[in-house]
Amino acid sequence: MGDYAKALEFYERALKTREIALSPTHPDLATSYNNIALVYFKMGNYAKALEFHEKALKIREQALPLTHPDLANSYNNIASVYECRGNYAKALEFHEKALQINEKSLPSNHPHLATSYNNIGGVHDKMGNYEKALEFYEKSLKIQEIALPANHPNLAASRGNIAVVYYNVGDYAKAAELFEKTLKVQEKALPSNHPDLAASYSNMASV
Repeated sequence: MGDYAKALEFYERALKTREIALSPTHPDLATSYNNIALVYFKMGNYAKALEFHEKALKIREQALPLTHPDLANSYNNIASVYECRGNYAKALEFHEKALQINEKSLPSNHPHLATSYNNIGGVHDKMGNYEKALEFYEKSLKIQEIALPANHPNLAASRGNIAVVYYNVGDYAKAAELFEKTLKVQEKALPSNHPDLAASYSNMASV
């Protein structure tokens, strides 16, 4: 609902209860820290978000197996904070840690793997490493084409990401082809006034 102050109030109440009732390394404590961090992230308070994500990570590293999905989740969350702060090297470091866990613990066509590849592609894209961005975006798309229905919005988003890279390197024909595929899926899957449709129309116009 966007009422972050209220969300924070109740998450902090939950945390106080858990701090009294649970051991300092209990995974539920990490969940509370993670929830609070996500609210701070949405509020744009990246310093506080990082502080609480790191508290969650510290517990998870002590309490969970090295290939546990919650560890990958913590690494991804920390990477997102660094990315928003413009520290792309640190963002890449943490996204790659998450990817290592996902590659060990998940089947090769799992959607979470696609998300990891997409995250890493996005950071490379922002750094101007377009060849690497394309490599990871295409890995993500390959999984999604197997795992998702043909009209799924995530497929459209992945093709859109790849199209942007082609646009950035000046391959406008390839960019146009992919933007058109993106638009066809979005026109079927999204309401006619959805902002993503506006973004796609804008992208086509740019090409």
